[in-house]
Amino acid sequence: MHTMWKGSISFGLVNIPIKLHSATEDKDIKLRNLHKECHSPIKYEKTCPVCEVEIKNEDIVKAYEYTKGKFVVLEDEDLEKLKQENEDKAVEIVDFVKIQEIDPIYYNRTYYMSPGDGGGKAYSLLRKALETSEKVGLAKIIIRSKEQLAVVRVYENTLVMETIHYPDEVRKAADVPNVPAEDKVTDKEIDTAIMLIDQLTTEFKPEKYNDDYRTALLELIEAKRTGKDIVTPVEKEPAANVTDLMAALQASIDKTKPADAETKKKPAAKKKRAPAKTKGKKQA
Repeated sequence: MHTMWKGSISFGLVNIPIKLHSATEDKDIKLRNLHKECHSPIKYEKTCPVCEVEIKNEDIVKAYEYTKGKFVVLEDEDLEKLKQENEDKAVEIVDFVKIQEIDPIYYNRTYYMSPGDGGGKAYSLLRKALETSEKVGLAKIIIRSKEQLAVVRVYENTLVMETIHYPDEVRKAADVPNVPAEDKVTDKEIDTAIMLIDQLTTEFKPEKYNDDYRTALLELIEAKRTGKDIVTPVEKEPAANVTDLMAALQASIDKTKPADAETKKKPAAKKKRAPAKTKGKKQA
């Protein structure tokens, strides 16, 4: 697994040399842009609109636009010095909190942590302490020239570091337009909705979920590459246009209701009635 960051992390006087490895990967299918006429890949060039010339990397400087059309130019030396001053410091866990106190909206990206040379015992100590206390650590780290707030926790016997957003990076929910201020629903609607949730509730098994769009796109690409006939998948039945909330809930419940074993059984065939015995006539 590729190492993308080396350093150390500490809590109190305990120092642990660590390496970070990306825990996730982007599996999006990247499509190239080609010229329609000759199918050559499109080349994007950096040009100056004023000088009307192509710009090389060494001719580019970084700047911050503090107001429209006005910039503060930052030299590479200044940025590199600032970066080194912060990266040279060991990552320190500054607080321990319960993970339930961190809303998922804050989470950004996950990294696996492995111990560096000689850090195995201290790594095990932190892992065991986090498991026993049922807490997670909060730390600060600079990754790719950006200071990150991070959560350190245990996942499947491995320490992971999850970068999280700072509070000022999370937009206020109160600014979302058209959110109803009050719940104008009836008790019956709530009860029916909860019944539907109960019917759809299951154990989370991530392996049962697949990227259907990516699979279909790969099949399309392979079919075109090999010259095979392209088969259009059967479209899902469109959702009924139900405008009444209660009717929509009830229809959803009926659709997801598990079949009752008793109703599956065929009704037993009716027994044929035995013909009635006729009494014989008495002989004279």
